[in-house]
Order: sequence, then structure tokens, then C-alpha cells
Amino acid sequence: MTGNVTITRRTLPWVPLYEFDCDACGARFEELVPPGATAPCPACGGERVRRVFSRIAEPGLPAGLQGKAAKESNARRGEREAQRKDRFVAERKRERGQGPPGG
Repeated sequence: MTGNVTITRRTLPWVPLYEFDCDACGARFEELVPPGATAPCPACGGERVRRVFSRIAEPGLPAGLQGKAAKESNARRGEREAQRKDRFVAERKRERGQGPPGG
């Protein structure tokens, strides 16, 4: 059959992340729920929970690692990526019969 093709796209409704306090056990947890809804406590299963005010981070505050910690993290990631690439190349060679078995 030729002609127009209809493409439909489903979208999920906007669901905010809320923070709750459990009245039964005192646990604080976050949950994605529709506005006005609540969620049971994941720690005790209690239904008596209160939504609490969650502060939003101030604009301009640095996020992530800084300075020496960031450099060390980047170096470790570079090493992991190099090892993964080496394993990938070795696996491809084995699959094509070009490399030593098992290594």
C-alpha cells in the first residue's frame, strides 16, 4: 500500500519529583508523582506521608568535582576508556581469527 504514513508519538504527562516525610517511621524520600498525589513510604510502606518543601540549589553554585579531584577523576576515566577500547579491539581480532585465543 502506498500513501500517507501517520506517525503518532505518545508523551508522558509532566510529573514532578516531590520530597515526602513519613509520619510512621520518619523516613524522608523522593518520588515522582502527579501533582497533589502522594506515595507510600518505601521504608515501611506507610500511607501517612507529608509532602515537604524541597529547596532548589542557588544559581551559580558549582556542580560536580573541582580542581585536583576533577583531574584525578578525568584521568581514571581516561584509563578506563583506554582499557575498554583495548578489550574491544582484542575481542574483534578474536572474532575474526586474528588474535591469540583467550587474550
